[in-house]
Amino acid sequence: MHDQVLRRSPGPEMLTRALRGPVGGLIARPWFDQMALGTLAKWFFPLSRLWAAARAAGGSTTRFFDEAGVPPGAIALRRLERTLERFEQTRHTVTQCEQRWEDLFFGPGEPPPSVLDQAERERLAIRNSYNALRRLFGPFGLRRMVAPVKWDIPSPEFVEGVYGSAVADPEQMFGVSGQMPAVVESRRIAIGGATHHWIRFPSPAARMADTVIARVYEPHGVSDPPTLIFGHGICVEFDHWRVMVDEIAAMVALGIRVVRPEAPWHGRRVPDGRYGGETFIATAPIGALDLFTSATQEWAVLIDWCRRTTNGPVAIGGSSLGAMTAQLVADKAAYWPPALRPDAMFLVTHCGRIEDAVSEGSLARVWGIARETAAHGWTPALIARYEPLLDPLGTPVMKPENIVTILGRHDDVTPFSSGKALIERWGVPRENAFLWPRGHFSVPIGLMHDHSPLKRFRDVLTRLG
Repeated sequence: MHDQVLRRSPGPEMLTRALRGPVGGLIARPWFDQMALGTLAKWFFPLSRLWAAARAAGGSTTRFFDEAGVPPGAIALRRLERTLERFEQTRHTVTQCEQRWEDLFFGPGEPPPSVLDQAERERLAIRNSYNALRRLFGPFGLRRMVAPVKWDIPSPEFVEGVYGSAVADPEQMFGVSGQMPAVVESRRIAIGGATHHWIRFPSPAARMADTVIARVYEPHGVSDPPTLIFGHGICVEFDHWRVMVDEIAAMVALGIRVVRPEAPWHGRRVPDGRYGGETFIATAPIGALDLFTSATQEWAVLIDWCRRTTNGPVAIGGSSLGAMTAQLVADKAAYWPPALRPDAMFLVTHCGRIEDAVSEGSLARVWGIARETAAHGWTPALIARYEPLLDPLGTPVMKPENIVTILGRHDDVTPFSSGKALIERWGVPRENAFLWPRGHFSVPIGLMHDHSPLKRFRDVLTRLG
């Protein structure tokens, strides 16, 4: 079964080469952003909701209809039964494969490199096949009937009970005290010109109560490399799809160690009955409060681990949601001991305020966040009360010349004007601010074949080292 999946799966190398070449230059234009947004709205999110409903259903057609929010009889029952049976078979295969991967990479013994390499290729191929089962629900026509998100909006009173006291004293939420959780490292494998391994630790955030995992890419032949902790975007599960736009792969080739954590409710941290990132959206605004406050505490652990495993500078950064996380860390690290404060920051497609993305962002309109929160009693004034826990209101702990940023002038997901206002307030030097004539989705593709921002950031880290 595993070998069959590997043989059937198309190699991602051809697409990657195309995106890095002239084709990538043609795609990385604002027209692509409109097409990408339309595809997400009409296909990816509705099919992801149906895929998540299948996860919760456990093979039951009755529960599937309930989870999907569509009436029984909307599709032929026998056909749905066969689809859910296939879904469950694939999920069982995924569970077995990932347990074997877990035993090999984190368990006892010393498996040979060839066994580890095969296990990782199988894990990624089979997980990719599982994720791609979204396509099974396309022919049913349900995507036009299902909402892109299964909402669970909390009341203002509930959120006040959880986070109200932290608004007046953010240090109680973001401060670091006591001993760091133990970080466990996996075995290593060689892929291309880098060594890959995974690290994990229990989340220090009480509202997460799960395990954080990050993939580490180490360049060959570099002693004490600089490190970049790089967060991913919303609904992006970089370690579970075979073909992903990887805007920072070239960082490793430039001699930089890259640590890529999975954000709360993404990847291995997705609750059953949800798709990656849905919980963040569905539980607004507490989803944003939980994710950003938890991720900030988790990144403190990652920075501590980086300091203990290299003498090089440690930087933070990310794309979209990951960039918003990084800039909050840069703000709240003022509460941390000097050794935990990052030295530099690399941001891609970010804005200055979460509310700007929610109220003005095109992706938030696709989800309907503003409409749903308003229907549950959330006014702009109530939401604004929590800005001290969501937005970088102060000054970053690193110097402005140690910040490199890329913004798309046509970005209407994390609005360009909001991001530009932020970096101007910070005083980021003009040579460190790359303002491209692209949108939210075409900026990362452009970065695959224009490495000038990456090289600029490499120069910043070289100077710090």
